[in-house]
Amino acid sequence: MTLDIVDLRSFYDSPLGRATERFLGEAIRARFDNCIGQAVLGIGYAAPYLEMFRGDALRVLAFMPAGQGVVNWPEPGPSASALIETGMLPLPDSCIDRVLVIHALEIAEHPRELLGEIWRILTPGGRMLAIAPRRAGLWAQLDTTPFGNGQPYSRSQLRDLMRDALFSPTHWGEALYFAPFEGKIVLRSAPLFEKIGAKLSLPGAGVIFVEAMKQLYRPVGLRRTSPALQPLQPVLGTRPAGIAPG
Repeated sequence: MTLDIVDLRSFYDSPLGRATERFLGEAIRARFDNCIGQAVLGIGYAAPYLEMFRGDALRVLAFMPAGQGVVNWPEPGPSASALIETGMLPLPDSCIDRVLVIHALEIAEHPRELLGEIWRILTPGGRMLAIAPRRAGLWAQLDTTPFGNGQPYSRSQLRDLMRDALFSPTHWGEALYFAPFEGKIVLRSAPLFEKIGAKLSLPGAGVIFVEAMKQLYRPVGLRRTSPALQPLQPVLGTRPAGIAPG
């Protein structure tokens, strides 16, 4: 199911959305803590989280999938957002240092193509932070938030995607331990749930995220060759004395 840009904006304008932005923003900033002079790209609906990089990064772009829709970002000044096809990003090779993927992987029709394009545009040593609904979490079971739409992921599923797209995971994490409800009691207790959940690695997180680095070379395993398939070796024989070659 494709998320609509109107629904996404409405969610982040709500009290629950603002709490979500706060806790996910802290997790994002902890991983991308130093982006001075770098090019940062958000794919999906990353606009709520990109503002934190504008003061440090050389440039910040927001790419939003065609099926989702696009909004102008940032609101003041020239627009840095674009409507894109996830399988064909309008950027040259090796031009982006950091990529944030949120509200994109779970709704991508071909997630491996999206990750392949991200690999292409990342600089050598570039890093990606991908955030997706956690398959076993409560947030993925309810469609009252954007994280209840599309394909949720387990850690093993994300690991397989990273491996297929030539990314090496460097950090795993989880967030949104509080329940996805608008109640005042829930929202007031959300900071406590986040603190305890992250410290104890409790199983109730709503999202899973992975930071991964671009691999420059495809790993090649050694293959054993069956004896029956071994190449034939030439046999050098000796000619009996006195016999001239024919």
